[in-house]
Amino acid sequence: MLTTAYIGLGSNLGDKGANIKKALELLGETPGVQVKKVASLYKTAPLYVPKQDWFINTAAEIETSLNPYELLLLLKEIEKKLERITTVRWGPRTIDLDLLLFGSEKVCAADLTVPHPRMFERAFVMVPLAEIASHLCVPGRGTIGELAHLLTTEQSVEKIENVT
Repeated sequence: MLTTAYIGLGSNLGDKGANIKKALELLGETPGVQVKKVASLYKTAPLYVPKQDWFINTAAEIETSLNPYELLLLLKEIEKKLERITTVRWGPRTIDLDLLLFGSEKVCAADLTVPHPRMFERAFVMVPLAEIASHLCVPGRGTIGELAHLLTTEQSVEKIENVT
């Protein structure tokens, strides 16, 4: 059985756009994963640790036969292949891959929470996600498109290019 899932991608070290494109390539090469849609690339200011370089962010829609935990492990493997090193929480990174949504499933475990618990406060997640899934409804919150629009009044997100 295939599930539609959404992944957030970000980078603020090295060749940021190339890091994201390589992560998408690795994701798409994985058996049981098909990348269906990718949002444009967006330039965004760092949110929680301001004294670092700006980010490039996007979102991807995938179809997968993996379960949420297998998908999380895959995302961590891709981060490792792209030499992500975490020195400071929310600090600089070559790549950051977050499982945002996994079908209509809710997961609440020590190592995984779906929907992603902070996605609704982050324009750098919601704006790219709205580009490819604005119609999705979040119970008790509204649509992804509505939520993204509200966040852009508080946080700067600048579309810079389409992913090819």
